[in-house]
Amino acid sequence: MTITDPRRQKQLQKFLQKLGLPEQVTLNWSLLDLALTHPSISAEANYEQLEFVGDAVVRLATSELLLETYPDSGVGEFAAIRSVLVSDRILAQIARTYGLERYLLVSNSAAHDSAGETSRLADALEAVLGALYLSTHTLELVRPWLDPHMEQLAAEIRKDPARQNYKDALQEWTQANYKILPDYRIRETNPVHGGAHRFTAEVWLQNRRLGEGTGRSKKAAEQAAAKQAFWGIREQGAEEV
Repeated sequence: MTITDPRRQKQLQKFLQKLGLPEQVTLNWSLLDLALTHPSISAEANYEQLEFVGDAVVRLATSELLLETYPDSGVGEFAAIRSVLVSDRILAQIARTYGLERYLLVSNSAAHDSAGETSRLADALEAVLGALYLSTHTLELVRPWLDPHMEQLAAEIRKDPARQNYKDALQEWTQANYKILPDYRIRETNPVHGGAHRFTAEVWLQNRRLGEGTGRSKKAAEQAAAKQAFWGIREQGAEEV
């Protein structure tokens, strides 16, 4: 291990424990430290290059899992499911389950940018995946803890007619039935504390409110509102979205 700060060393070891990886793991600790260093800390030594590698790693790991789990599915279905699984929203969700933000070195100004939290966490998780892969040039440090998340999420996505992209699904329905797009109205309801309910969005169609939702970002709030509208339409027995 080449981490000179003993406190940082303990942090990284604790993070690996949360991932469920063994203590005597073969790992390039310097890469893991770099993977958990935001560009706001250093313009030169940060996670950006590892994130580039990790983007490919998460796609490969997810592709292997989907092929193993659903061997009779078509490539089109694989691509649709994988596009959701490797999205910033899902990756940030996984990052939060491990408390990744506690181990990410980031400047105070960037840390308080709640609007960029999802992309920041997703990027850092991809960088971690890149560091783990480059330590062994295999997926042996990746799949043991990533697979359970992806397997559960893939099963949920397969059951979801909207493939968890409710904005697109709702838009397709409104265009097919009304030849117009839904209208989203957004307001910042919790600017001080932010969090999962910082923004509230309503989705309207021809002076009728179809749904409402909240989110950490405007995009997340719109997606939540579209989800409520999507399922409301289906429950009312409207044409399939």
